[in-house]
Amino acid sequence: MDHNSMAAAATAAPKTRWYRQLYFWVLTAIVIGILVGWLAPATGIAMEPIGTTFVNAMKMLIGPIVFLTIVGGIASVADLKKVGMTGLKALTYFQVGTICALAFGLVAINVFRLGEGVNADPGAIKTSDAAAKLIDAGQHQEWWEFITHIIPTSVVQPFVAGDILQIIFIAVVFGIALNAMGKVGAPVLDGVQRLTGVMFKILGFIMKAAPLGAFGAMAFAVGKYGVSSLTSMGGLIALFYATSILFVVVVLGSVMAFLKLNIFSMIRHLKEEYMLILGTSTAEPALPGLMRKLEHAGVKKETVGLVVPTGYSFNLDGAAIYLSLAALYIAQATNTHLTIGQQLGLLAVMLLTSKGAAGVAGGGFIALTATLATIGTIPAAGIMLIFGIDKFMSECRALVNFTGNAVATLFIAWWDRTLDADRVRRVFAGEAVEPMPAQAVDMGAGAGLNNDGLHQVPAPGMDPAGVGRPLPADRRPAYSETV
Repeated sequence: MDHNSMAAAATAAPKTRWYRQLYFWVLTAIVIGILVGWLAPATGIAMEPIGTTFVNAMKMLIGPIVFLTIVGGIASVADLKKVGMTGLKALTYFQVGTICALAFGLVAINVFRLGEGVNADPGAIKTSDAAAKLIDAGQHQEWWEFITHIIPTSVVQPFVAGDILQIIFIAVVFGIALNAMGKVGAPVLDGVQRLTGVMFKILGFIMKAAPLGAFGAMAFAVGKYGVSSLTSMGGLIALFYATSILFVVVVLGSVMAFLKLNIFSMIRHLKEEYMLILGTSTAEPALPGLMRKLEHAGVKKETVGLVVPTGYSFNLDGAAIYLSLAALYIAQATNTHLTIGQQLGLLAVMLLTSKGAAGVAGGGFIALTATLATIGTIPAAGIMLIFGIDKFMSECRALVNFTGNAVATLFIAWWDRTLDADRVRRVFAGEAVEPMPAQAVDMGAGAGLNNDGLHQVPAPGMDPAGVGRPLPADRRPAYSETV
């Protein structure tokens, strides 16, 4: 190890004790939330504002962080053709991954056939008001709408609505234009990089409330839906979880093995993000942390900035498994016979409708209803058969989606021949590694990362803005796991 590497390793933040780790407090909050929701359902339901407030605070930052990261990544590259090729490779990988996930769900429900014997009468199924709205939205959604929906009606509207796909479109166009301006656009690019640092500093403030948010969300979920739903349809829930775990271990694990990496090491490295998803039932709050940790692991900033946010809309492995499994379960439960050809046609439709399951409240149900309405053979009212247990499946969907996007980003980096597998392996193993040069320059205040992939104070004398000024000694991390 050379002198610079030794100096970088020496300045790495020391390991934080387990009782000060963010994931420990989030996990503790989840357990307490489950107990409160189970033993005192009314109190658990009353905790809903705590969980929704935290999730809303995190969603407030998702749009700006995605926009700034993509713009900064595209505007700073020398060859825009490489960015375009990275995008095409990502979309190709996403489609292949979605097909594999849909096939896993179809095979699982065809093997175990849990819907047989239910003998539900579609005409006699009562639809609740909440479900009726989702069914109506799905039935009026065309399969091609997610394509035309990419272009927003205004520049501001996607940020107000939190539409990640439209924000990505604006960011890509803005980044390409900024790149084309050359030196004239340099001050704007510098401002983008500084603003990115500010956004991650704000994120650090909000992350301190993660245990409270996880407690409120879990207490409400258990108090509202109870554990009776788990016991009444435990077989379907267990099949979904088992299929999802098998997909992660077999399919995603094989991709990681091809990259000579270990899927379990990656999962352990991202434990804080997994706890956050488990507590809030959505993968969105974990998006910034995933981006920062992958950058620290050595994946190029423009690759992370393009693949991860796009994957949140196009690479939904968990949602794909859920869609295929739920659609076939409803068909079996309502005695709707589907031939192999019809099931393959169903898979083809779900390749498109599954893209609408992200970033929308009840997106999974809307996508499922849109699929059933497009096919026309399975009664849409049948979704009421699984409406009561959907909440207990949302955590698994989000966890699998998140894992799939992490693996996808690593694979695309390998495909672009920019992946340093040795560095990734060391980071995932928890070893101290020297900071990436781009992190110290591009990310602004608190941009350096410790060996857990979290922000720390850069090396002495390093100006995060890259203009030669020394870093103030009291500068705190922008995103820290300590609480």
